[in-house]
Amino acid sequence: MPQTVPVRGDNLTADLLLWRIHGVRGQELLEEMLELNPGLAAKGVLLVPGDSVIVPDLPPEEPFAAREVVTLFG
Repeated sequence: MPQTVPVRGDNLTADLLLWRIHGVRGQELLEEMLELNPGLAAKGVLLVPGDSVIVPDLPPEEPFAAREVVTLFG
């Protein structure tokens, strides 16, 4: 379930906020975050301290798929 997070601090961008909450995998959630927060992109690059934004949850990790190994020396 998405969570509402207050914006604290200056010079905070949406992708930096996602990185702080979810780590590297948070970068893939930027579009979903913008959909959950209509008008957020119109405010500019930096988030306004004191505002609250809705942050989406990480999707479950997909297990690695087995791949055929190709070798040059058979």
